[in-house]
Amino acid sequence: MNKETFFKELYNLYGPVTRARNCFLYTKKSVRVTDMYQENGRAILGWEGGNAFTHLKNVLCRGQVGSFICEDHSRLTKAVSTLFVSNRTLMFFSSKMDALKAGLQISPNNTSIYTPWNPENTPWANIDAIVMAPPLPWTETVYILAIKEELASGLQTQVPGKVTLPFALQTGIARAIYNLIEALQTREEKDWFIYDPVLTKYWERKGPYLFPKVPADKYDDFVLHCLKLGIAVNPDYNEKSIVPFGADRGVFTKLKNSPFIY
Repeated sequence: MNKETFFKELYNLYGPVTRARNCFLYTKKSVRVTDMYQENGRAILGWEGGNAFTHLKNVLCRGQVGSFICEDHSRLTKAVSTLFVSNRTLMFFSSKMDALKAGLQISPNNTSIYTPWNPENTPWANIDAIVMAPPLPWTETVYILAIKEELASGLQTQVPGKVTLPFALQTGIARAIYNLIEALQTREEKDWFIYDPVLTKYWERKGPYLFPKVPADKYDDFVLHCLKLGIAVNPDYNEKSIVPFGADRGVFTKLKNSPFIY
């Protein structure tokens, strides 16, 4: 199911989303929907973005929204370098494919896409070029390519598809990455396995990520079944859903009592 159809079904069932908090969406029909899509992972830290939106708002309130130079992106570079425990140079792209192509151009054999709580425990400090989506809602068209500093010399003006990221948005993303670093040290297996009795009937879980067991030809029906029970899962069969961190186990009572047969 494509994302547009999924959101239309959510709207038809519950009306517009009027508020989003943590892993929940609140709708005009006073229904709380448990969000396991989480903007395809960008809202994995919660829909409020921690204090990242506060940092973004502060920059906006200062009027630093023009095309003039406000400051270099050193604070974002420092945040990403801290995350990957290695000195990095950053480039920004509006599509995942452009970022990946650029990474492969720089390092054909050592480019990876970053996933927090990576099931393979990839040693990110050893990866030459890393493509990452910021852990912040409202950044759907932002991808970061983090290149080892020693490989980036002379490449800044030679990479096609590279875009400029507004300073205010860089500030918000930098704070979100520091929030992610903190969450990586506190969220662990005990926070995810408690939902296994219900979820592992339909997904294989690796850390906080859920990979469908439901057959591909029945997956759209499963997505709609969950949505009618107040659970929003990833509509794309090839993408992972996410365990709703901090949610009460009762959010899956309806799914337990009304199982999907496949």
